[in-house]
Amino acid sequence: MTETHTLAIALHRRKVYTMATSYATMTRTAPRVPQGYSLPLTSTNRHNLKVVSNPAVSAPTPAPVFDLLVPLNKLVAGKTRREYLAGDAVFSQGDPANAVYFIQSGNVRLTVVSMSGKEAVIAHLPAGCFFGEASLAGQQARISSANALEFSSIIRIDKKVMQDLLHREPEFAEQFLTHLLSRNIRMEADLVDHLFNSSEKRLARLLMLMANFGQESKPIPVIAKISQETLAEMIGTTRSRVSFFLNRFRELGYIDYNCGGMRIDSSLVNVVLHD
Repeated sequence: MTETHTLAIALHRRKVYTMATSYATMTRTAPRVPQGYSLPLTSTNRHNLKVVSNPAVSAPTPAPVFDLLVPLNKLVAGKTRREYLAGDAVFSQGDPANAVYFIQSGNVRLTVVSMSGKEAVIAHLPAGCFFGEASLAGQQARISSANALEFSSIIRIDKKVMQDLLHREPEFAEQFLTHLLSRNIRMEADLVDHLFNSSEKRLARLLMLMANFGQESKPIPVIAKISQETLAEMIGTTRSRVSFFLNRFRELGYIDYNCGGMRIDSSLVNVVLHD
């Protein structure tokens, strides 16, 4: 080892020793702070400091729900509003398909009649739904009939006006597309339900859907009065079977009747989930 190397090592050792000694001195002479005691902060006035608040970041405000009636109310030509009594026909099977309808309030039933005269219920639509939209896809004549189930206020929009509105209002078009997709999903679920579930499960599922359980909108525990014949048509069974199942549901506390209609309890889902 050369003399230069030996000198460098000695200087390095002395530097390390000096640093260690200084740290030990600082540790012995530093004031001790008792456990649980915090040192007071220096006055802000003394050093011309400014205290800036740091508020917690609040959750983003949810976007307001788009109101479909806003663009519809802007329409002047090509739009009409009419009130229908229970049983009134909005349109009939075979009528020209030249308009789209929006249920502002009430309920509408869609039915189809076969060549032999047998009638079947396609859908039961609550307020806030569109129907008759097949006219936008080139349908020339109605393949089903639409009737009000109760006093209903329905808006009729001419086909050409509706097409222009969809091109002019992107947000409205998005909501309308969501409606079409939701309707398609519901139809697929209805088909699976009809093919694989018993009539008892189909009835329980129908009542849950009518009460909006499992939907995005708020549940409606009391649904409007609806005949057993209509329920039987909607699930593809007989009125006597519907009567039998409704009595069983009532005995188990799943449903109840009052002057306003039928009260649906959320526990009715047990019938749907039971194997």
